[in-house]
Amino acid sequence: MRYFGNNISMVVNEMVVSYSDLGPDNAPVIIFIHGFPLNKSMWNKQVEVLKDNFRVIAYDIRGHGESDTGNDPFSIDLFVDDLIRFMNALKIHKASLCGLSMGGYIALKAIEDNSERFEALVLCDTTCKTDLPKVKATRLKTIENIIKNGVFKYADGSLKNLFSPESFTTKQDEISSVKEMIMNTSELSLCSTLLALSARQRTCTGLPEINVPVLILVGEKDGITPPAASRFMQEKIKNSTLHVIEGAGHLSNLENMEEFNQQLQLFFDPIYKNQQNVTQSSENTVLRDLRNKLSMLLSFRSI
Repeated sequence: MRYFGNNISMVVNEMVVSYSDLGPDNAPVIIFIHGFPLNKSMWNKQVEVLKDNFRVIAYDIRGHGESDTGNDPFSIDLFVDDLIRFMNALKIHKASLCGLSMGGYIALKAIEDNSERFEALVLCDTTCKTDLPKVKATRLKTIENIIKNGVFKYADGSLKNLFSPESFTTKQDEISSVKEMIMNTSELSLCSTLLALSARQRTCTGLPEINVPVLILVGEKDGITPPAASRFMQEKIKNSTLHVIEGAGHLSNLENMEEFNQQLQLFFDPIYKNQQNVTQSSENTVLRDLRNKLSMLLSFRSI
């Protein structure tokens, strides 16, 4: 049985996962995977735009949002295992993925290990490469600072990296929302995830093997995973498309929502047009058969 709505809870992989599930029953499924250190609410505007034509699911990665932390050491492999078990629990055999930053790391590893489960991929402000030694050292230093100074100082410092300079003037609501997401994440989850990110393996060698439609989106002013990282992936993935989001930093879906959403629709609509037509045709056939049977029944009773 499917449950509709926001902030639904389900036990997956021995922990409670919080997710939102909106859109028609028989529609193609798109699963959104959030970035670090955020939660599923970062996708609210994308879910709202797509829910009329697609079954749209956004979930909280373990330790983020309303999902439990669980008992296992965090890793990208564990996050992928959570995703596959989550899909199984919802009885979703195939879906499209849209992941930003950490969500992109998870999506790339998921399609590398379980290619038969996915039919399209959107990679946003992410990379297939591992952290450089300097970045790993910074992550470890950040863990020390979180333990020493708490989440508040970490949140303030993170915002400067996540948003473009212009957004601090034009996107105050979005910045406040992101700060709240960070503040609501426990020190344990922040530190555990930073360790998982620093230890992740590269997925670049698997890019040429991806044989589903791929859209790559990146903020024009993304300083964490700059456009060069997206261009590298686009060159390796055959028949992939790259679009640079104007004026956006690392959180391109929040900083230029209109352009981001337009690109999602332009990408997904043609992919699923035939499937939607088949679904609609099937529904029309069922309705036509019901009408014919009802008409025959009424005719029989009138004799």
